[in-house]
Amino acid sequence: MVYFGIRRIIQQTILLLTIAAGIQFVVYVFAATGNALPNIARPPSVEGFLPIGALISWKRFFATGAWDPVHPAAMVIFGFAILLSFLLRNAFCGWFCPVGTVSEWCYRTGESLFGKIFLPPRWLDIPLRGMKYGLLGFFVWIIYTMDASAIGAFQNSPYYRMADVKMLYLFLRPTTLTLIIIGTIVVLSFVIRHFWCRYLCPYGALTGLVAVVGPTRVRRNQDACIGCGRCRSACPKRLPIDRKSRIITPECIGCMECVTACPAEGALSFTSVGKDTAWPVKRVGITIAATWLILIYAATLTGNWKSGVSDREFQMRLKQMDSAAYQHPKKMDESMDADRNQN
Repeated sequence: MVYFGIRRIIQQTILLLTIAAGIQFVVYVFAATGNALPNIARPPSVEGFLPIGALISWKRFFATGAWDPVHPAAMVIFGFAILLSFLLRNAFCGWFCPVGTVSEWCYRTGESLFGKIFLPPRWLDIPLRGMKYGLLGFFVWIIYTMDASAIGAFQNSPYYRMADVKMLYLFLRPTTLTLIIIGTIVVLSFVIRHFWCRYLCPYGALTGLVAVVGPTRVRRNQDACIGCGRCRSACPKRLPIDRKSRIITPECIGCMECVTACPAEGALSFTSVGKDTAWPVKRVGITIAATWLILIYAATLTGNWKSGVSDREFQMRLKQMDSAAYQHPKKMDESMDADRNQN
């Protein structure tokens, strides 16, 4: 019961905070459309939905030592996800990510409604899982081809300075194609366990690969195992825990459902390399919460949490959002090339 309590508490708290931040951001944006400056703060945490921008900014940081002044919170949240995934077996996905929490709710609801969840056969499941790694590879390649000066220019572009609003407009002003894609993902999430996370999320693909080289594993003591298979049934990813001595796959999200479900004492443990003592589930939860709070506090103290885009600049740019200057730089370059060819 401790496990279900602490993981659910963390998941639901982060989800509620995310929803609250989203509502606050919507209110801030609508307030900025008026003539007076907004009288509500712009929530930095919404930048967590800009992982590609964060990855670009981290590359520039390692090249130049310069922190992103436009969306600094995006770098903090992204760094937290990578750190947590390395230390605690992709616990970011299993314990923290609000999208993962909603995805989990969807398949559990579907399981309650339909009595079971559809599991694609292995010959289909494996190539489908490859899609998220393909998406990750595409983004990594694009970022790899950008040098520090190109990244700096992108960070100063009108598009990037208002990237959080661009993301908001994706939901407030959706195209027909966007609605079809989102609707399809939602429907499939009710009938296929962790559909988005398992097949399409490049963020989860990256944190999973980081977890592979991390020091922590779920380990099975073959002598203590009674072969009941409860660990495999409890695993959200349906990993073959009952047949492995340790779980190395990037699909493991460190949720510890298997450890909690195991009825045989000492058969399953969540252990770091070089440590004889297993991680208790309560300590995992406390470590996650403490790490998050410490990072936010440190980022706030050092001025690396709140955006450098002032309320006045934000208000001015918001009124220009529909102009061509706020297109993605690459799209704008393509449009300019097309105009030159026509002339």
